[in-house]
Amino acid sequence: MTVPEIEEQRDSPPLRRRNAAATREAILRSALVAFTRHGYDGVGVREIAQQAGVTAMLVNRYFGSKEQLFAEVVEVTFSERTLIADDIASLSRFAAAALVASEPRSVDGFLLMVRSVSNPRATEILRAGIDRHFQRHLVSVLPGAHAHERAALFLSLLAGVRLMQQVMKNPALAAEDESALARPLEAMFQLLIEPPAEEDQPR
Repeated sequence: MTVPEIEEQRDSPPLRRRNAAATREAILRSALVAFTRHGYDGVGVREIAQQAGVTAMLVNRYFGSKEQLFAEVVEVTFSERTLIADDIASLSRFAAAALVASEPRSVDGFLLMVRSVSNPRATEILRAGIDRHFQRHLVSVLPGAHAHERAALFLSLLAGVRLMQQVMKNPALAAEDESALARPLEAMFQLLIEPPAEEDQPR
């Protein structure tokens, strides 16, 4: 390689910076990890940009603002329903088994939520994302009355167990016999899935 070729290579920006899709993906991946680890208030655009290998100005060019970047992170993270099945017949069993077997990941919607709810605007974005990706789906598949309330309780049970597992690290929820935890969880989920008794339904 000649000296001019070496100098040209040094002066050229990385390939990722010339590729809009790759640059956007790198920023989003950096933000996913950063917001999950540190929460909305715990990290700034500069840190996200640095980990992505770009400038803060470029982050704002692609996403507009930190708030809009967070909203995109929530959308991507919540689009994967890892704990909720589409089939009503397997909903309680799937949720219980997945919940017991779940382990913390570098990108985790629950940890993203827990570490960001101290910020009111982040909470609004998270609440909208939960409604859009989880609660509406549950409401659409739950039979009988009070589907909105039962869907919210279903999600609350999921979140409560995850809190005790991953944040409080309750040793009783790390039992070697996963079935001992999955069975009662499945029963609790099933109570919320089954239609209310006739006397509880609105007239």
